[in-house]
Amino acid sequence: MSGPVLRERLTARLDGDYVVFLIGMRINKPWLVHKWWPVVSAMPRMQRELQSQPDSGLLHAETWFSRTLIQVQYWRSMEQLMAYAKNREAQHLPAWAAFNKAIGTDGSVGIWHETYAVRPGSSESVYVNMPAFGLGRAGELVPVKGRLASAAQRMAAGK
Repeated sequence: MSGPVLRERLTARLDGDYVVFLIGMRINKPWLVHKWWPVVSAMPRMQRELQSQPDSGLLHAETWFSRTLIQVQYWRSMEQLMAYAKNREAQHLPAWAAFNKAIGTDGSVGIWHETYAVRPGSSESVYVNMPAFGLGRAGELVPVKGRLASAAQRMAAGK
């Protein structure tokens, strides 16, 4: 879901700590559709589940599709992300078990994730001629002016 292009210079504001979670897959053997399609189709199910639960801690997610798929997720806390990952009644654990059973380390499909705990004053952002995007959708977009005019000032303002 996109939106109108916002022509002004904006930055994202998200008060307090938050988590950036990058997750994705790489299709190593495109002809083995039966291997990679279940992995591709698992993510939308998890996404719908999380979006239907506002208290899950997921703030926003953006997804890109190519040979390597990537989703960037913004979470309110590491505890909420880990609670979802370990929840036996959620979509994640069955998808992970199915991946390990069908693919494991056979090389047909790669999966990966990276997790970053972000503290106030340790990130900054700028958006120009963009619809609301990324951290700007997880938090609030504010004009880049005054004490937010430069990257250094935005970093200092968050401390």
